[in-house]
Amino acid sequence: MGSCKVPYSVLLLCIFIGSLLVPQCLSIGDDTNQTAFLLVNASEALGRPIPETLFGIFFEEINHAGAGGLWAELVSNRGFEAGGPNIPSNIDPWSIIGDEYSALTLSTDDSSCFERNKVALRMEVLCDTDGTNICPAGGVGIYNPGFWGMNIVKGKKYKVVLYVRSLGAINVSVSLTGPNGLETLATHDIIASASEVSNWTKMEFQLEANATNPNSRLQLTTTSKGVIWFDQVSAMPVDTYKEHGFRSELAEMLAELKPKFIRFPGGCFVEGEWLKNAFHWKATIGRWQERPGHFGDVWMYWTDDGLGYFEFLQLTEDLGALPVWVLNNGISHNDQVSTSNIRPFVQEALDSIEFARGDSYSTWGSMRAAMGHPKPFDLRHVALGNEDCGKKNYQGNYLKFHDAIKKAYPDIKIITNCDKFSQNHPADLYDYHVNTSAKDMFSKAHQFDSASRDGPKAFVSEYVVTGKDAGKGTLLAALAEAAFLIGIEKNSDVVSMASHASLFVNDNDRRASPDAVVFNSSQLYGTPSYWAQQFFRESSSATFLNSTLPTNTSTFLIASAIMWNNTDDGKSYLRIKIVNFGNDTVNLKISVDGLEPNSIQLSGSNKTELTSGNLMDENSFNEPEKVKPTQSPLENAGKDMDVVLLPYSLTAFDLLKGSSNIKTARTDSFSRSSF
Repeated sequence: MGSCKVPYSVLLLCIFIGSLLVPQCLSIGDDTNQTAFLLVNASEALGRPIPETLFGIFFEEINHAGAGGLWAELVSNRGFEAGGPNIPSNIDPWSIIGDEYSALTLSTDDSSCFERNKVALRMEVLCDTDGTNICPAGGVGIYNPGFWGMNIVKGKKYKVVLYVRSLGAINVSVSLTGPNGLETLATHDIIASASEVSNWTKMEFQLEANATNPNSRLQLTTTSKGVIWFDQVSAMPVDTYKEHGFRSELAEMLAELKPKFIRFPGGCFVEGEWLKNAFHWKATIGRWQERPGHFGDVWMYWTDDGLGYFEFLQLTEDLGALPVWVLNNGISHNDQVSTSNIRPFVQEALDSIEFARGDSYSTWGSMRAAMGHPKPFDLRHVALGNEDCGKKNYQGNYLKFHDAIKKAYPDIKIITNCDKFSQNHPADLYDYHVNTSAKDMFSKAHQFDSASRDGPKAFVSEYVVTGKDAGKGTLLAALAEAAFLIGIEKNSDVVSMASHASLFVNDNDRRASPDAVVFNSSQLYGTPSYWAQQFFRESSSATFLNSTLPTNTSTFLIASAIMWNNTDDGKSYLRIKIVNFGNDTVNLKISVDGLEPNSIQLSGSNKTELTSGNLMDENSFNEPEKVKPTQSPLENAGKDMDVVLLPYSLTAFDLLKGSSNIKTARTDSFSRSSF
């Protein structure tokens, strides 16, 4: 393919002359593919700083994202209270080992030593080591398969905690086994006299696996007749992300996105179908044994709230992100509190902020300190409700929350559910959700082009391509979302934050689809949407540069340019991102103005592409990297480049800058290396 060097001024002239002359100016050799120009002005004076919080992530307890996912607890229904405080309780997925009638009987009662969750499991063993009713050699008891199987890995250690009480002496084997109980991966015997376990006693030990099985279970067995009570049975990998209880490989997937904020804990999970099943933060803090858990009636499963308010705050800190705390404002899907009675909910909100930000001598700050975090968390944003603007009491309740929070914490930014056109109340940010087809998502790249630059800025807290275009995570969906994010980047003067929905899905429990990361007990992969987000992880705190595409290609191309600093090596890069949403290869001529001569270094400049052979291609456990970015050296890196854009692709060009007067707007303390 031939090339020609065209001065920047001539290229601008081509655009203004008109579409009839553009093909002559854009002609590159005899290539029959479509051609286009991209003009980038890297002038510092014309650049604009991008908000430091522009791109983050949104976590909701949906699809077993936390329980059985990010939170590394292996035991499901560890307190036997999936039925709530009622007796008898729902003990699923615990099951019996042995004959239910001749070997043992199970029931629940309210004899636990924990005041906030009184349910305990009562196991009466009918067989014995001698006599007419002899127990099987392997014993009888109960087992827990976890969340569709426990992933037990050879050489790894697992911390087991359980509480036990008995009327007599006990000899109980606690084992990690294969799915049928025949293969023992690790075991520990609890042997105690009657006096040692006459009251509730905590047992804690580690099991080291001697083999690997991704579909394991935890079992408690005995061959001795008697009555034993169990409660709060927990098994956790010793090796968790930063030793804070998060499943390492899932947390590392989040870290790779370099999120600048985490919105949590929902979503609809915050509201509940009914307020009694909403997320009540005070029930999710303190000792895990004392957390009563609750039934998430929107997504229809129980969570023991091991992943609670404190853990969410800890996760943001571990990932170098800011928390965006979504508060329940007295409204669920089916019931709501009147504004005249909202004061207790407002106080709950104030208490939650004190828990996060208060000093270690304050009422709620002292509880945070007791949980091991005396230093306050960096909470700067709270969102009042989720998609509640149209509810009868929302705006009245909102004002009560807003005024009380601003009085106590004037620096906190408050996010409303109402957009700037429908609200009649003060706000720092307004929440904007978009769930649509790929074609419409691509068009929404221009959603904020003509938005008013006055008033509260947008927080696009949920964007996702849905429906047939999305499948379980297609290339088509990822490209449309990437185009939308380029539009967000271009309009980052009126959009302060953006995050994808949903984040995680356990493949055994798809309540919403598509998602960014798919996992089961032992495997995980990023969908194309996950990989598309990585193209934007350097954008927050970078400098946005003006760029221009001719109007005749704007129907299928969208591009942006930023200047960013890599704080790891002190180097500066010009990154150009382009989505080709068309079915044709495009020969693109990129011309960069505003740089000193020879300021682009050939060595260290790269091209990264996300594409595949079919628009509907998806990743899977069998092909986890079928659709994944590929990187190659950019051999013709310079101020003027001829490049090829593949059909239906997302491409990033990272041009390494040498010494220059061009600098990014600010140094981002959270920046890490690029692709």
